[in-house]
Amino acid sequence: MTAPYSMDLRERALLRKAAGETNREIAAALKISPSCVSKWTKRKRETGSLAPAQVGGYKPRILSGDCAAWLRERTASGPVTLRGLTAELAERGIKTQPQAVWVFLHAEGLSFKKNPAASGAVTP
Repeated sequence: MTAPYSMDLRERALLRKAAGETNREIAAALKISPSCVSKWTKRKRETGSLAPAQVGGYKPRILSGDCAAWLRERTASGPVTLRGLTAELAERGIKTQPQAVWVFLHAEGLSFKKNPAASGAVTP
C-alpha cells in the first residue's frame, strides 16, 4: 500500500484552490489527480484538517479484555491445545479460530511443548 501524500503538498493544493485555480489546473501543476484536490477540499471543509485518515488497524482483536484475562488464567491452570481453547471459547459465546488463539498465545509469550507427554500443550 502506498503512503498518503505529504501535508505540505495538501496545503499547497488548497492554497492554490483558495487563490481561484481549478482542480484540474492544480492537479496538472502538482502532478496529482484532480480527485485528490476535491477530496482534500471536502475533508478540510468537513473536519477542519487535512491530515490523512488512519490506514489499517480498524478491527479490534476479539481476544482482548475479559476474554484475554480468562485465556491467561486458563492456560496457567494446566496444559491446553489450540482446538481445546477454541472449543472452550465457543462454549463461552466467543466465536474464533485456532489461528487467532495461537496469535494471542504467541503475543503473551506462551510456547508449545511438542513431546509425547503433552502433545500440543501450551505452557507458560
